[in-house]
Order: sequence, then C-alpha cells, then structure tokens
Amino acid sequence: MNFQDAIKTCLSNYAVFEGRASRSEYWWFILFTLLVGGALSVVSEKLNIIFEIAVFLPSIAAATRRLHDTNRSGWMQLIALIPVLGFIILIVFLAQDTVVENNQHVNL
Repeated sequence: MNFQDAIKTCLSNYAVFEGRASRSEYWWFILFTLLVGGALSVVSEKLNIIFEIAVFLPSIAAATRRLHDTNRSGWMQLIALIPVLGFIILIVFLAQDTVVENNQHVNL
C-alpha cells in the first residue's frame, strides 16, 4: 500500500475496529499524522490540537486493525499505559509481520 492509499483507507475507516491493517497501511498513516502534526505545530498550536483530536479515533482504529493482523486483540494498546516499557512493547507488536495461520481475525 502506498502513502496516499494508506491515508485514504485509514480516514475512510476512521471508526472501524474490525478487520486487519497491513504494516504499510498503519505506518504510512502514522508518518502522515506526525508530518502534518509537526507542520501544524509550527504554524499554530491550536491547529495542531484540532488536528490531533481529529485523527485520534482513526489512529486508535488503525492500531486495533494492525494488532488484529498480528493476531492480537486491539485492547493490547492499553499496554502502552505501563511507563516506558509498555510503549516499547506496543511498538514491537505493531511492527511485527502478519500472522496468517490460526489468526482469529482473518476475514473469511
């Protein structure tokens, strides 16, 4: 999936917590949010806050679908609440390969 397709997919599925998201889809979307958020913070902090609020739900949904692709529950995002170590573990989970065999989240 390319950069534009990933953004379109994540924003059009902004509240879809079912299914799966490829690694490229998730990480392109995260790059988009970081780049736009960084640019907006230079222009105006208020615009940046509005943008961050607008992409909060799509980011959670994309991460949930990405975790489903690695055969994990979307609730695993809560592991990031553990200081430092939890965030690192979540990044590792989000960066892992797709699990096809015995994946309970496979769309049949």
